[in-house]
Amino acid sequence: MADALPKALRERISVAAGHRCGYCQTDQRVSGAQMHVEHIVPRALGGSSQESNLWLSCAWCNSYKGIQVEAPDPNTGQKAPLFNPRGQRWAEHFAWDPAATHILGLTPTGRATVAALNLNNPYIVPARRLWVLAGWHPPNPRD
Repeated sequence: MADALPKALRERISVAAGHRCGYCQTDQRVSGAQMHVEHIVPRALGGSSQESNLWLSCAWCNSYKGIQVEAPDPNTGQKAPLFNPRGQRWAEHFAWDPAATHILGLTPTGRATVAALNLNNPYIVPARRLWVLAGWHPPNPRD
């Protein structure tokens, strides 16, 4: 984001998010990469920089999300809102496959988010396999 966030605000958001990406649940401590503070409703679409519109996102999810707030559900082709990590429960919209390497969308919002944000991209799935072997993944549910 172009304007710098106050350090205290960034820390509050990080703590509230459990230091995890709100979309793919990647833990900053496991990935070793600093999470982005992203706008749930992008500024380009009128979203504010108020705390209520900010959450953590990994670089992958943030780059795929861009200015999207909705996307087609791959099962129906109907537009669905993308998951809101601040206002919705992850476990209601997503689950891990048995190997804990792929995120499954359980609802139109979940499926649209998995597809639009490429939550099972070819870079993160191999990393998740290694994290599973190390006992670092999947993350414990927060909600």
